[in-house]
Amino acid sequence: MITKLQQALGTTEAGEAATSRDEMLRHIGLQMKAASLPIPRSLAADQMLELADALLANYQEKARILLDERSPADARIETFLRHHFADLDLSPRLRLPHQTLILDRHGMGRELSLPIHGESFRNDMLSSYRLKNGVLHNPRHDRRTTAGTFHIAEGGMPIPGDKRAVPKRVFAKLFQIAINPPRDLLRLPFTSEEPEQSHTFVSLYLRPIVCPEVPGITPQKSMEIRFFAPGGLVSNLDFVESIFGNAGDPLTPENDAGLDVEHWTGHTGCVILAPQMLGYTKKELGLPHYDDATQRRRNDSMCWRDEGELYNDGQPFKISCRTDEGVVITLIADNYYGYCKKEVKTQISYAANLYGNVEEEHAGGAVAYPTYNLGDQFQANSKRYNGRTFADVARDYADFIDVKPEGYGVDRNFPNLIYIPEDAFATLQSQRVMWTRDGIPH
Repeated sequence: MITKLQQALGTTEAGEAATSRDEMLRHIGLQMKAASLPIPRSLAADQMLELADALLANYQEKARILLDERSPADARIETFLRHHFADLDLSPRLRLPHQTLILDRHGMGRELSLPIHGESFRNDMLSSYRLKNGVLHNPRHDRRTTAGTFHIAEGGMPIPGDKRAVPKRVFAKLFQIAINPPRDLLRLPFTSEEPEQSHTFVSLYLRPIVCPEVPGITPQKSMEIRFFAPGGLVSNLDFVESIFGNAGDPLTPENDAGLDVEHWTGHTGCVILAPQMLGYTKKELGLPHYDDATQRRRNDSMCWRDEGELYNDGQPFKISCRTDEGVVITLIADNYYGYCKKEVKTQISYAANLYGNVEEEHAGGAVAYPTYNLGDQFQANSKRYNGRTFADVARDYADFIDVKPEGYGVDRNFPNLIYIPEDAFATLQSQRVMWTRDGIPH
């Protein structure tokens, strides 16, 4: 029986691998057969998989009958899509990929990102290599700028001026493009050297922490995020789960965040990788001509002068749709691994802002104030500056200073305000303020 730790991180408490490669390959074979996908010939000959054929055939038929049913997390996302875009009267309505190969155990994505018996894989978006100590994934784009990258669909919360505002209908068209990638992008690296190859979406379920446990105060709280990628980009999901862990199969009740009210913030995220969105023109997506556009549309390049102008000039971008209902959906027109990681952190920030009373996750930046260091020891001689002593202050303000026999005073209105002698000595090392009165140290 695999434990939660082994499922999430692929390791035991002793730091050892949770499963052997043979066990992982057999698990992948069962998952692929259950999803009606072709499997490598070497796995097809596995006796355990042969014994499971009848059971898997029964499972496949039930899955076919329940094809329109969604996992609880996916149902929450689709409910948001249905309500938020109801005013556009879309046909067909926006829905998530209906069948995906679910990465329900840490390590599946890594095995699937390379041929079962091969050492490398390459497509138009990336190249992957098997190494002695793991894998190496190289994306086509290695981004180092965020200029023009962040786009937000209108109709939700206010859009900052440094982000590009996108009409809701344009987001809807991009969503439909995102869930309909070209067949070659769906090709799974795992079977890429087999006579019969698998083409599928892959998906991952995450439960990143928004509020850590504070013993005796609050339990740990996390949001839920569903990640979808064409099979050829499964390495992106390998990268993401290596950072945030694997939350298991979203179809099972034990992993349903909606049933875990004590540890769920109530927020749901969705990320879909869709580099194919880069090939569409602004006119095809429904953006207006420059002469018919508002000033904001012109400023955000959400209009065109030439019919051949590509959306975002054909450069990678990500576009989010979010409201204060607690659901955020992001489409990423690239397979740059950094975008995937940062998008999870952005969605954690979204949940933190709505949930409240937790610190926002962020990728950098700081609030800095000018300051100076007085040293580890400090002694001020206030008499040197104004000629007054502690005795003078105690006499003039006797109405609200309660003078103690030891030679200090306590404010009667604000008891945490302490008055000390003019020659008191403070030291950080011993965490003390000291003075001498009548030859006795206090």
